[in-house]
Amino acid sequence: MTAFTLAHLSDPHIPPLPVPHLRELLGKRVLGYLNWIRNRHTIHRRDVLDALVADMLAQRPDHIAVTGDLVNLALRGEFAPARAWLERVGPPDRVSLVPGNHDAYVAETRHLASEAWGDYMRGDGAGAATGFPYLRRRGPLALIGVSTAVPTAPFMATGALGLAQIAALDRMLAGLSSDPSFRVLLIHHPLRSKHSHKRLTDSLELQAVLKRHGVDLVLHGHDHVHATIWVDGFRGKIPVVGVPSASSIADGHKPAAAYNLFSITREGEGWKCWQQVRGFGNGPGIGELQNIELRDDQRTSS
Repeated sequence: MTAFTLAHLSDPHIPPLPVPHLRELLGKRVLGYLNWIRNRHTIHRRDVLDALVADMLAQRPDHIAVTGDLVNLALRGEFAPARAWLERVGPPDRVSLVPGNHDAYVAETRHLASEAWGDYMRGDGAGAATGFPYLRRRGPLALIGVSTAVPTAPFMATGALGLAQIAALDRMLAGLSSDPSFRVLLIHHPLRSKHSHKRLTDSLELQAVLKRHGVDLVLHGHDHVHATIWVDGFRGKIPVVGVPSASSIADGHKPAAAYNLFSITREGEGWKCWQQVRGFGNGPGIGELQNIELRDDQRTSS
């Protein structure tokens, strides 16, 4: 069977930031704007993002997953440029998106992500509505997208699915329990966090759903680091994989921009999944940083 290749990138925080109107800098945004002009604008660079996307597209993945934080302060002027960037990454049928907390930075504009990017966050079927969770089938994959993007107080970057979305996900995964597809859950926040102000507040409830029904792979962003943990699933451990920001330079605290390529093939009654990490390393340009088989505690490096 030919391998299906799924690319994953996250947190592009697309630069440059448009000049905000003074009225847009009320409340939480003023703190984010000061952080941007003092620090973040030097870390998130458009040339880095464009080079990473060009390298990813050169690998010719079958599908691309983007796990949120396209924008920075959810200014009204950020959503159209983010849409243009998405279209350069690929058309809606080849790119699946879930939003991040920066895409819902303030309540005033939290609805703009679904308005601008809705066809990248919609399940299969003619007339399917934008909503979460959504289900898309691509090759042997069942892609399940959830949203943890909620407005938060200043200095907070937590996420939440909420009771209704968790219940809907529980029903969706129950319906997929006997499905032969390789199930991939797309989410912005990691399932575990060392920082209380960045955590997924209902992670335990989500993990309980995953333990009841299982998926084969969870992909996330948010922390801007390479990360792999394993959580309990229905038939074994589930790999939960995070990736650095797609536009960042190495700043001594976070790694430089990278993305993941997952090569997925059927193996008997199960699946084999290899993860290739590509990005900016110690040398010039973009190259392979790691190649591992995602196989619980029997993971091996190539």
